Amino acid sequence: MNAAARVLELLAERGQSLAAAESLTGGLVAAELTSVPGASMSFRGSVTAYATALKRDLLGVDGTLLTERGAVDPEVALQMAAGARVRLGADWGVATTGVAGPEPQDGQAVGTVYVAVAGPVGGGKVAALRLNGDRAEIRRESVRSVLELLADELSGNGRAQDTEQNGGN
Repeated sequence: MNAAARVLELLAERGQSLAAAESLTGGLVAAELTSVPGASMSFRGSVTAYATALKRDLLGVDGTLLTERGAVDPEVALQMAAGARVRLGADWGVATTGVAGPEPQDGQAVGTVYVAVAGPVGGGKVAALRLNGDRAEIRRESVRSVLELLADELSGNGRAQDTEQNGGN
C-alpha cells in the first residue's frame, strides 16, 4: 500500500479529514491523495501557495517570519500546515516548502525541503530533508516524505520534531 492510501485509510478509521498546503510540490500531494479511490471521504482539498505572499495571505503564515527567514524554513512549513488545517476546516494539515531547483532560492541549496504536519492537538511535526536528484525527483520525494510523516503521526509512530533525512539518488 502506498503512503497516500495508508494515510487515507488511517484517516477514515478515525473519521478525520486532511488538507494540504503546497509550495515546491505544486499540487502533487493533492494529486497523489486524489489518485486513491474514495479519497473524498477524508481529503478536503489543498492550497498551492507557490508565491510567498500567498503563504501569508491565504495560509496565515507570519509575514515577519517570511521576511526574515524566507519561505524555505521549518517554522514556515509548520505554519503552512496549520493554516491549511484551519482555513480548509480539516483535522490534519500537511505542508511542503523547499527548493526543487535548478537554482538555489533565498540562500537555500537545491534539495533543501521542509515537510510538516499539524494535527488537531497543538504542536506539529516538521522534517528537514536534504534531497538529491533532479527537480522531478526532489518533488516526488517531498510528496512521499510528507505523506510518510503524516502516516507516522496517525499510527502513533511520530518521529521527533526537526528530524533530518537524506533521500533521493
